Amino acid sequence: MSLITAKDLSVSHGRRLVLEHVNFTIEPGEIVTIVGPNGSGKSTLLRALLGMLPVSGTVTRQPGLVVGYVPQKLALDRSLPMPVASFLNLPKPHSAQERAEVLQRVGLPGVEHRQIAELSGGQLQRVLLARALLTKPDILVLDEPTQGLDQMGEAAFYQLIETVRTEMGVAILMVSHDLHVVMSASDRVICLNGHVCCEGTPHVVRDAPEYRALFGHGTQGALALYQHQHDHDHTDCDHDHTAEKDAVNAG
Repeated sequence: MSLITAKDLSVSHGRRLVLEHVNFTIEPGEIVTIVGPNGSGKSTLLRALLGMLPVSGTVTRQPGLVVGYVPQKLALDRSLPMPVASFLNLPKPHSAQERAEVLQRVGLPGVEHRQIAELSGGQLQRVLLARALLTKPDILVLDEPTQGLDQMGEAAFYQLIETVRTEMGVAILMVSHDLHVVMSASDRVICLNGHVCCEGTPHVVRDAPEYRALFGHGTQGALALYQHQHDHDHTDCDHDHTAEKDAVNAG
């Protein structure tokens, strides 16, 4: 059974239609990345799939599904004393051994007593990931998890995500704008612009006219890091890309 399935999903903010007729599935152990221009509905889709927004259409989640969520930003008062160990115990406590093991897994051994406010951006993202992993999730949901990191930090974080998937068997669903590295870790990419305009393996999406209409012809090398055995997987592309071009030109 798929972990999450959406059929004919639409979301409106007031009178504005943000997502229209989106169909989506994610399977156990799969890494799916959602890309698209600003305002294309990427974060809205995540929230809709997690049941955080009213929608039309249907969203079905596997019974008992455990979701680990890594937010785009952490709203934290930098003056508030908060050791990493205390942060990992929110919203429920975990043993010292569990905390140590998960920090080891994300490459931050021995930081339990450091203050959250003292961490670098990359370290904080790894602590957020560690906190999500403590729930023993079936799926990790990440909303632009490398925002604010440099290219080396982005690449290291995505490599960590792929390692976590391999070692724990957890599915990964993430939104990203990091076209130059993110797809190297993806099994499937969904290109979104209010609707699913193209979907498939990274190299297929890279070559799709719908993707080029949104991101330009200079993106042909953006997915060059991608190496995967599923080279002949199918793509599901919407061949009427006039709307996408108009949206880009209007933006």
